[in-house]
Amino acid sequence: MEVVLDLYGTQPSEEEPLIAMDEASKQLLGEVYPPIPMQPGQDTKEDYHYGREGVQALFMFFDPHRGWRRVSNRDSRTRIDWAEEIRQLLGGDSVVVMAA
Repeated sequence: MEVVLDLYGTQPSEEEPLIAMDEASKQLLGEVYPPIPMQPGQDTKEDYHYGREGVQALFMFFDPHRGWRRVSNRDSRTRIDWAEEIRQLLGGDSVVVMAA
């Protein structure tokens, strides 16, 4: 962890940008019953039941030096999805220049 924090503290470089990546799965939930509107002096009443609406995989790339980020979502989170996200990062985003 200290190595990562040290990288964040370095000076930004156009030749070697610092790109970090994170991924997560999120369950999508929907309402089963519509909320009951507020009455004077009361809060909106919402039912505690929910319907499952599937799962989405989130992929995020960011450069902490420039405040740049890109977030995308997919229906699955496989190695092929990950490879496609990397391909888009390297080919489609002009802010990235990879150094060997």
